[in-house]
Amino acid sequence: MWVNRLTDMGSPEPTTGASTALLTDHYELTMLGSALADGTADRPCVFEVFARRLPDGRRYGVVAGTARVLDAIADFRFTDAELSQLESTAVVDSATLAWLADYSFSGDVDGYAEGELYFPGSPILTVTGTFAEAVLLETVALSILNHDSAIASAAARMSGAAHGRPIIEMGGRRTHEYAAVAAARASYLAGFATTSNLEAGRRYGIPTRGTVAHAFMLLHDSEEQAFRAQVDKMGADTTLLVDTYDITAGITTAVKVAGPELGAIRIDSGDVGPLARKARDQLDALGAKDTRIVVSGDLDEHAIAALRAEPVDAYGVGTSVVTGSGAPTAGMVYKLVEVGGRPVAKRSVAKESRGGRKSAVRRHRSTGTAVEEVIYTGEAPETGQFDRQLQIPMVRAGQTLDDLPTLDDARQRLRRALVSLPWEGLKLSHGEPAIPTVYL
Repeated sequence: MWVNRLTDMGSPEPTTGASTALLTDHYELTMLGSALADGTADRPCVFEVFARRLPDGRRYGVVAGTARVLDAIADFRFTDAELSQLESTAVVDSATLAWLADYSFSGDVDGYAEGELYFPGSPILTVTGTFAEAVLLETVALSILNHDSAIASAAARMSGAAHGRPIIEMGGRRTHEYAAVAAARASYLAGFATTSNLEAGRRYGIPTRGTVAHAFMLLHDSEEQAFRAQVDKMGADTTLLVDTYDITAGITTAVKVAGPELGAIRIDSGDVGPLARKARDQLDALGAKDTRIVVSGDLDEHAIAALRAEPVDAYGVGTSVVTGSGAPTAGMVYKLVEVGGRPVAKRSVAKESRGGRKSAVRRHRSTGTAVEEVIYTGEAPETGQFDRQLQIPMVRAGQTLDDLPTLDDARQRLRRALVSLPWEGLKLSHGEPAIPTVYL
């Protein structure tokens, strides 16, 4: 059984959470072992995370998950449990095990802040360190960024389609239990107002909302009894689910029980556009002119956009957002681009990469409209008054920097970035990226 000598000394290095070291692929440790054996493990390297293209039909991508990546890097430690697993399964040899026992990332990380837009080729994350310490981070970094950025990109399209009307994320029952927490965070970053996921509320401070499901309605002997129980407990400002039986009768009963001060009704099935119109007329006729209409049920950005002219006050979105609305991954890759200061590049067909450490500038007109993403190696190009550098420092010598942008900062950054896009770049239809990528 492997015993960590740091533990024997009585001074194990503290971590901020559970180890993330085995959230990786077998081949990363195979590469590590070979590099240690042939003497190349300590070569200084630069790895970059980027997407060669945007998912089909997307005009822009949204960076999300960076803060989670930094936490994962901080927690990337091989404790006794991880070392014992590797030893018992013979994944690595004894020399590699000894090296891993002392592992902690000591390099640098730069990248796009959360809430920033990205385009094909954007250097979203740059990891600088020895080959050995940087190559191990590939899988955990990509798994987080590919998931969270895909969710945020889809959620941003939905938020734009909602045109200021609030959206609640309610997809926890449609994905992995921990992916649901990350999806709630990414959706909130992209403009959703609330989530139904309590763990996301606890972990990230996201406002949570929720009333009842159809099971609560069916529990009671009548719809009126169910409504009365809910109103007695939650007050008249609650949201009553009116489509369990007959929507017209349900609305009548809801106003009868809660009065014209009823907060909202929710319609979770059917052709919600016409149903919302009929519901609005009925509520107004019953004196409930301020009662809001919330719709849910298999909505995506296209369905939300189609409802823009309808009297809908809020949306509930589940399956489509937690699955990236047809694009469940952002398609990002983690590629070695520099070894010992020398650019290296992959030339294989359809998987080409460009060598050299890269940075990026986004150019803007004086009106604030973005015009192009300029990616460069070496010295920064001359920038105009309205241009801005996109990468920020995140980790130095293995230590996460203080005062990095918060989740609320990311929400504000995304709002500003979306406003800067040309109008055609906000369309939901298929087309080219909102701005072109230019290499210098």
